[in-house]
Amino acid sequence: MARMHSPGRGKSGSTKPMVDSAPEWSNTDEKEVTELILSLAAEGHSTATIGTILRDQHAVPDVRLVLGKRIGQVLAENDISPKYPEDMMSLMRRALRLIDHLESNRKDRHNARQLELTESKIRRLATYYMNEGQLESGWAYKREQLRLMVE
Repeated sequence: MARMHSPGRGKSGSTKPMVDSAPEWSNTDEKEVTELILSLAAEGHSTATIGTILRDQHAVPDVRLVLGKRIGQVLAENDISPKYPEDMMSLMRRALRLIDHLESNRKDRHNARQLELTESKIRRLATYYMNEGQLESGWAYKREQLRLMVE
């Protein structure tokens, strides 16, 4: 996939190998994995962090191979899903860091441009999530209210 705001055409990252069953050494108890996901979500961890903890500490390399669904789907079934999707929240946190940086470094044109690009990505994601029904239809990105949305 090409970059959104740069001329590069490369594809970054790696692809997961095609595997249809969990390895022998992994924890495949569905009830235990679901309880772990719910307890980690109750502690305030994001879905990506939950996946990392399950992989590193509980011998669950891929939740989908064990449960047949994603971590976010397990949270949604148990009504623990966050108010904003994780990718959108990370972009909002990045925008907040850029705003804080620009308050003390007003002449930093490079980061002012990066803030504009980040806000553009937030608006595009918001449109997508409103169409998918994951975000209320009247939601709008406002720089003044960003700190309240993130915290």
